[in-house]
Amino acid sequence: MQVTTIGLDLAKNVFQVHGITKDDEVAFNRPLRRAQLLSFFSKLEPCLIGMEACSSAHHWGRELTELGHDVRLIPPIYVKPYVKRGKSDAIDAEAICEAVTRPTMRFVAIKTVEQQSLLSVHRARNLLVRQRTQLINGQRGMVAEFGVYIARGLARVIGFAEDILAGEILGLPDIANEVIHNLSEHLMALHARVRWYEDRLKQVAKEDARVRLLRTIPGVGAVTASAIIASIGDGHQFSNGREFAAWLGLTPANKSSGGKEKLGRITKMGDQYLRSLLVVGMTSLVRQTKSHPERASKWLTSLLERKPARLATVAMANKTARIVWAVLTRNEPYTPHTA
Repeated sequence: MQVTTIGLDLAKNVFQVHGITKDDEVAFNRPLRRAQLLSFFSKLEPCLIGMEACSSAHHWGRELTELGHDVRLIPPIYVKPYVKRGKSDAIDAEAICEAVTRPTMRFVAIKTVEQQSLLSVHRARNLLVRQRTQLINGQRGMVAEFGVYIARGLARVIGFAEDILAGEILGLPDIANEVIHNLSEHLMALHARVRWYEDRLKQVAKEDARVRLLRTIPGVGAVTASAIIASIGDGHQFSNGREFAAWLGLTPANKSSGGKEKLGRITKMGDQYLRSLLVVGMTSLVRQTKSHPERASKWLTSLLERKPARLATVAMANKTARIVWAVLTRNEPYTPHTA
């Protein structure tokens, strides 16, 4: 029997494959070890392969595509409705095989090695930023127990750590001073490592033409632009800008029923990292608008007069996401309306 469609349930070592023929007959549903996977698919005629989008899905998607197969990645949330009952690898593989054949199914574009390499810089930087924030909060709380106050803000804490490493000694017992000194050393090392990642991203921003295009958009810097390129590439997997904004979770949740339209808060269903970068960028833009109103767009100024600042930043992030899609797909720099 010639297999036409396969559902592949990914794992670390033991994979499950569920294959059907053009007559929808089950050809096999069996486990495969990691070492057997590529040799198994190399013996099959080119067919449609569905996989859930996960950390290793892009690697296997590239490998199977090179063997001539049509590989499609499905968001796991869209596979769940096709799971009949229970939880096992065989049931999951069957559900993936069913979901990949649906005509209205949405798929995730397979990332290139270059995209994943650039994303690794962002993932590492984000990890170290979280660790630095934890360390800062811990150090501020620790010294506060001794009546020493460090003002909020990264610059204030870094300045405190630099003073400690320069030889400043607090009027505390020796063991407390040693702990604070060690924490300050660790903080400065983390801070230096974060700066290294940021400098690396700035270097990428200078080399990539698409990143330079995105940086023509107000509120989009080197970090945000490179993260977008690493995540979506040229953006052609989205049919329009609103679809990209919805993928980021920046569109209102639709709770309409019975002919009554009701929109809620933003869905927050998409890429949290990209969404936060866009919102932070728009927050900076709002602050610039308040300090330099002559530079602000009329739309943003009007929005800030009617809505709270936080709501305005989310609305601007939604609009910026649509602009990002237009800039990428048209391969043209952003040109603001003069009217």
